[in-house]
Amino acid sequence: MGALPLSLTFPPDFLWGAAAAAYQVEGAAQEDGRTPSIWDTFSHTPGKTLGGDTGDVAVDHYHRFREDVRLMAQLGLGAYRFSVSWSRVQPTGRGPAVQRGLDFYRSLVDELLTAGIQPVLTLYHWDLPQELEDTGGWPARGTAERFAEYAGIVAEALGDRVDFWTTLNEPWCSAFLGYGSGVHAPGRTERLAPLRAAHHLNLAHGLGTQALRAALPARARIAISLNPSVVRPLTDSPQDLDAQRRIDALANRVFTGPLLRGAYPEDLLADTASLTDWSFVRDGDLAAIRQPLDALGINYYTPALVSAAAHDERPVRHDGHGASEHSPWPGSERVAFHRTPGERTEMGWTVDPTGLYELLMRYTREAPGVPLYITENGAAYDDKPEADGTVHDPLRIDYLRAHLTAAHRARADGADLRGYFLWSLMDNFEWAYGYSKRFGAVYVDYATLARTPKSSAHWYGRLARTGELV
Repeated sequence: MGALPLSLTFPPDFLWGAAAAAYQVEGAAQEDGRTPSIWDTFSHTPGKTLGGDTGDVAVDHYHRFREDVRLMAQLGLGAYRFSVSWSRVQPTGRGPAVQRGLDFYRSLVDELLTAGIQPVLTLYHWDLPQELEDTGGWPARGTAERFAEYAGIVAEALGDRVDFWTTLNEPWCSAFLGYGSGVHAPGRTERLAPLRAAHHLNLAHGLGTQALRAALPARARIAISLNPSVVRPLTDSPQDLDAQRRIDALANRVFTGPLLRGAYPEDLLADTASLTDWSFVRDGDLAAIRQPLDALGINYYTPALVSAAAHDERPVRHDGHGASEHSPWPGSERVAFHRTPGERTEMGWTVDPTGLYELLMRYTREAPGVPLYITENGAAYDDKPEADGTVHDPLRIDYLRAHLTAAHRARADGADLRGYFLWSLMDNFEWAYGYSKRFGAVYVDYATLARTPKSSAHWYGRLARTGELV
């Protein structure tokens, strides 16, 4: 094999962006009619987040968005992927919108467009209105129906200015971490609820997509962002291969089966038969879920390594987002997760760009004709300012370079990959980890909320402007 070229080139129309989520950045938790989401309730519950941190202020993007957009423009970003706070727009999760809430997103979108930055809107990034959780949350069918109404409201307000829409971000986390392991809001630890939640999130995507298409111009693109897991067996024994199959069904095919093929996998139904007969899937649901996709978003951070658990072994409750004594894998609790080898980030996640390549090629095969976007990829490191105020993060640059090299290879091998969104634009509230983990390309001093682009931000900005990966 010859030497690798000094640089790799992405096409001029490749979309370079950065991503954020409403609860992680906005703050203003009680302003302009916003009511609590499940993450407000969860983070204010003692013991649920590290240090009792909450998103009440976060990084105050709600008040500082113009400064943040100027920063994006200075870095040369082509797109900003943000989410809408459902309870800021529809405080009870039903009924008419609060115009003050919508006005924030109107202003944000206008600011982005003026700066030449494409707005990429995610309708749901985990912050369900608390009132909807109180009536059952995602395990309840009505939540999917409410989501479709909410989607229509936001589409009516912003459809003339936003052309790229994402229904849900990482529904696996919402279903299995929120209702199974309990390490995410609303913190429920049940066995059947995650499966019901997964189905109703799928249904929400389908009904929401129908509502969006009814309200949006024909040019609009509609996607969903999944966090598919790269699941590898510890050995090639039949038992470990079966463990891999089980986790692949619960991590990946529980969503892509209905989304891409209009059916839940037969092996998933068999694995969970002791828990449910899946009678919560009603006639017409699968057809509603299987809506044509204009794009598929893929979020990737690290692979998983699994085996069958020995009879005297207590399986590791791995979910990638925190430890729990409760399993996020209903029907497959006897699968053991193992520490993957290699360099690790501050999250304890192995740096393995081959997993990103595998996912891009997998969904090139499984979703032929559907353009792919990497809608999240990044790493947390213990970034600290130098004496002169600069913040150098060479490990993050190495991480991004390696993963973008894998993405370039996938494009060369036939993946229709059209864009990449760095997670994340700024340091922010990292869910149950509070403010202890820094994923941002921009450093945030949490005492003053001052923003300082790290060396990775300048590196990524040059890439976004030139398309040259060096």
